[in-house]
Amino acid sequence: MSGRQGGAGSVTDGRIRSPGADGDDRRVQLSRRLGAQDLPAITEVRRALRELLRHWGNPAVADVAELLTSELVTNALVHTGEGAVVTATVGTNRLRVEVRDFISALPRLHAPGADEGTHGRGLVLVQSLSDSWGVHAHGMGKVVWFELDGGRV
Repeated sequence: MSGRQGGAGSVTDGRIRSPGADGDDRRVQLSRRLGAQDLPAITEVRRALRELLRHWGNPAVADVAELLTSELVTNALVHTGEGAVVTATVGTNRLRVEVRDFISALPRLHAPGADEGTHGRGLVLVQSLSDSWGVHAHGMGKVVWFELDGGRV
């Protein structure tokens, strides 16, 4: 399932492609579209992200990247009832993961109380563990994103 073409490139549904026309061969990208309520696909996204980071040569960020990506994808699938598009881009020193959904309502960041169970902590984790993060409107939906520096230990 994983076909390689020389140099850095893109991973789309598990395949690595050559870099885009802009000629920036230092950028590698993962792109995956998930159907509504496709929670089992989160495991595949984590696996593909791990492979992307291994290919990039910076597996040190893999655990945090996988956790934060899982949180954002789960939020998109569970709270919107729609599908999502996950894009991860690595450059020379930075990983950026974006999760786009198709509902315009923006997520709220709040720290749930101890008696609120395990739900509601996803964005708090993203805020706490990422180097930067944000949300912006995108067409008929929104993108929630985070970045991790490649120099993490």
